[in-house]
Amino acid sequence: MSPILQATGLVKHFDELKAVDGVSFEIGQGETYGLLGPNGAGKTTSISMIAGLLEGDAGDVTVNGEQITTSSTKGKGSIGLVPQELAIYPDLTGEENLLFFGRLYGMSGSDLDSRTDEVLDVVGLADRRDDLTKEYSGGMKRRLNIGIGLLHKPKLLILDEPTVGVDPQSRNAILESVESLSGEGMAVLYTTHYMEEAERLCDRVAIIDEGKIKAEGTRRELVSMVGQKDRVKLTGGGALGSAADSVLQLEGVTEASASDHGLHILAVDASSPRSFPESRKQAQTSPVSR
Repeated sequence: MSPILQATGLVKHFDELKAVDGVSFEIGQGETYGLLGPNGAGKTTSISMIAGLLEGDAGDVTVNGEQITTSSTKGKGSIGLVPQELAIYPDLTGEENLLFFGRLYGMSGSDLDSRTDEVLDVVGLADRRDDLTKEYSGGMKRRLNIGIGLLHKPKLLILDEPTVGVDPQSRNAILESVESLSGEGMAVLYTTHYMEEAERLCDRVAIIDEGKIKAEGTRRELVSMVGQKDRVKLTGGGALGSAADSVLQLEGVTEASASDHGLHILAVDASSPRSFPESRKQAQTSPVSR
């Protein structure tokens, strides 16, 4: 199956500053792909080029088989863009905002009405649909902004740091909404400078800085690049000192120590059956952060 998005060799200068320097990646159907990097890394410039809002100095972008440029129109119908800046009308209700933007997408009638209901449910605003959006909290406005990008069922949804400046509860609601999107077969491009968001949401992550992609891969692949190991806690009793000595002999285990209630282990790829064969698991494992 062909990728929904293919970006190849994207380059953009602003005077002497090379804001984007040879960025290339692709996103498949149902995949959430993260661009992770600090402010000024080139994330927003890259997605502006991908969405056809900014003319690049070099490179190609294809979405759903159509080439995207600032002058193209056909392929842009496959894109839903959720910018950092809010794109809603404060004197309209949440429902009225969705109906207005839906008509701009060419939607109408019962199709638009039913899709508006669906989107309000997805972003958790069904009970506030009749309230003016100027009365919404910052997080609710962000969620409505996402809903507008979802209305026309795009093949590719681009989210540019959608949780910036919102409270923790609203941030979690936004992340839950995004988590559900890939299950619908939508390709999602998510930019953030929060590592925990990228780890939670993204199937693959590209680390971008100074306009270049420094590394790319799944969480496991990125961890292996820097040699990080997994920490595992085994709870249990008995001869824990001897157990620690035995575990230390297992392939991939680099450290093992006993405590009052179990073992603390440092291992390379602890999820691998080679490190912890089923026949040698004598203790109960408990989840730990890695």
